[in-house]
Amino acid sequence: MSELNKYYKEAKRWIEQAKEDLISAKILFDAERYYLVCFLAQQIAEKALKSVIYFNKEDLVLGHSVRKLVEWASKFDKRFEDLINKVSILDSYYILTRYPNGLPEGIPAEIFNRDAAEIAFKLAKSTVQIITDYLDF
Repeated sequence: MSELNKYYKEAKRWIEQAKEDLISAKILFDAERYYLVCFLAQQIAEKALKSVIYFNKEDLVLGHSVRKLVEWASKFDKRFEDLINKVSILDSYYILTRYPNGLPEGIPAEIFNRDAAEIAFKLAKSTVQIITDYLDF
């Protein structure tokens, strides 16, 4: 396998998984599992951004911060700079949507509502679209 093909293939795997997760997030939204939609939105953006970084010939892409990944992706293409302030909110869903001890009281299933999930889903969906257009797969 050529060096270029290796990176292309890895980028494609990450964006394809992000797209599959987007389908699952819609199912969870319709089932009113809003806390899981918020968490999955963070995961979708993370995976989509990692696809950009792999596409640009990085061998190892570690980390879960959407903000840091957008900053990294921006080094390859300035169009991602516009995403930094838009999608950074998704980082707040990485822990808080999963663990009760991240909240002062209650549980994630009670705290994260339809409005939060709708915004998170839209952010994830637009991130995937922007990155899909960039990758041109």
